[in-house]
Amino acid sequence: MEKRNKIIYWVATGLLSGLMLMSASMYFMKHEMVSETFSFLGFPSFIIYPLAVAKLVGLLAIWSNKSKLLKEWAYAGFFFDFVLALGAHLVAADGQFGMAAIAIVLLIVSRIYDSKVIVN
Repeated sequence: MEKRNKIIYWVATGLLSGLMLMSASMYFMKHEMVSETFSFLGFPSFIIYPLAVAKLVGLLAIWSNKSKLLKEWAYAGFFFDFVLALGAHLVAADGQFGMAAIAIVLLIVSRIYDSKVIVN
């Protein structure tokens, strides 16, 4: 049972991390395209770089496992980010809500199994 929980945790956290790294890198490397998408969704473009940095810092908090409080804040921050993204895409009816929905599922699975597994 313990081994299964660890596998589920690491797979979900790894996929979530890959998604966040891809997202943050797009924010830096394809800023113009991301800026257009943010404008279409009604978000200001000045939050793109800070959001990319926040995603990277959140991943650091989850992976470093140094502070339970920081880890919880990272999970909470990601949750709000994903829910806002999902809502924005649904309201805009652009059909691009899939990644946000997947991210929410991965985040919830990672968080649930984080509490079941003692991560060293």
